[in-house]
Amino acid sequence: MQMDKSGLDRFDQAILRALAAEGRISVTDLAQRIGLSKSPTQARMRRLEKAGYIKGYRALLDPIRLGLDHVAFVEVRLHDTREAALSEFNARVAEIPEIEQCHMLAANFDYLLKIRVQNMRTYRAVLAEKISTLPHVAATSTFVAMQAIKEGAI
Repeated sequence: MQMDKSGLDRFDQAILRALAAEGRISVTDLAQRIGLSKSPTQARMRRLEKAGYIKGYRALLDPIRLGLDHVAFVEVRLHDTREAALSEFNARVAEIPEIEQCHMLAANFDYLLKIRVQNMRTYRAVLAEKISTLPHVAATSTFVAMQAIKEGAI
């Protein structure tokens, strides 16, 4: 059986694709879909979980139906980029529920945040009271999303 660069064969890859698309699929249906019996499929799933390829299972919520249809991207520049400052910033970002994603970039700014809230008024409060007060923040720039064309995980 041929493996890819990550050490996964075609059955492992098929399991991951199927679970990413339909996390609630039964093991029986998954086994049928990928062409293996139930026991080896279960064993592969456990191995993929233990190896960290599968980080967990969760419901995908519709943020628009939940009233969280205001998305802003925020460039953040820090005045200190030493490792201790980055670690402090990272830890505090993890505590802010309105920050949906945070990425450190190699760019003319340090981080890109994806913020999801109810409306502009709420966003302004999050920016002023939470993001701007994060440790080592020197400046921010906001870009408001007009429409999501594609979102989703692997």
